[in-house]
Amino acid sequence: MALVPFPGSSSPHDLDPDPDFRTQTNRILRRDPGADGDRDEDEQEDDGEAKMSFLEHLDELRKRIIYAAISIFVGFLIAFIFIQQLFDFVMRPLQAGLPANQHLIYTEPTEAFVLYLTIAGIAGAVIALPLVMTQVWLFIAPGLYAHEKKMAIPFVVLSSICFIGGAAFSHYVVFPLTWKFFVSFTSDYLTFMPRIEPAFALYIKMILAFGLVFQMPTIVLFLARMGVITAGFMWRHTKYALLIIVIVSAIVTPDGGGVSLVAMSVPLFFLYLFSIALAWIFGKKREKELVEEET
Repeated sequence: MALVPFPGSSSPHDLDPDPDFRTQTNRILRRDPGADGDRDEDEQEDDGEAKMSFLEHLDELRKRIIYAAISIFVGFLIAFIFIQQLFDFVMRPLQAGLPANQHLIYTEPTEAFVLYLTIAGIAGAVIALPLVMTQVWLFIAPGLYAHEKKMAIPFVVLSSICFIGGAAFSHYVVFPLTWKFFVSFTSDYLTFMPRIEPAFALYIKMILAFGLVFQMPTIVLFLARMGVITAGFMWRHTKYALLIIVIVSAIVTPDGGGVSLVAMSVPLFFLYLFSIALAWIFGKKREKELVEEET
């Protein structure tokens, strides 16, 4: 016996218990704010630009890597002109933590020369950092809407400032404390005679670690503007964030439980609070939170 629809039933879609939920879910997955053509004109124009094939993405990535490498190379040439000043700047905290009349040593003929090149390369990367971050932004920009692309300048500026700020905090505060902590084990039975290569490796490891973890405000600001996270969500999960901060600090710091762990955890926690403020001021509020505020 064939099933005959009841009178007045227009389509099988009416049998869906919650068609609005299904439609809204499809909109979110497609990043489509509405199906009635109520999107902004700039978002409609970006639909064609955002669609790129896999090979086009690879070609775009290759181009951005080449431009970033050229920027770093130019920065390397500029840094090499001032290599002696940069060498003195890096060696000053290393030498200051050693006992009197003691110096760093090197045992390989090319060790000191490679050190000069390494310092110039790292300084060149710092000089080219704004250009490198610009290439990173240009790589992810095709997948964003026009109003999201307006974050380009804040992203480049904030990421550069945070990295340099983290590196400076490590150079002036954390590394001298950590270096003196290791030197303090010198006794009548032990003499500390550090080689320049492992000492400089420790210095660079801490510089990069602090430069990267200080990017927290940049990442939070970007995610908040995208509507992925909110200040309320971050505030409710502060205790978990504190635990993650301590774990990350224990992993990336050299002693794993000494002064450098505390020196990294404390500023990271304050950066987390600062990131909450950024998310509250500049972030998008989720629909659920807006409903709660209205009620």
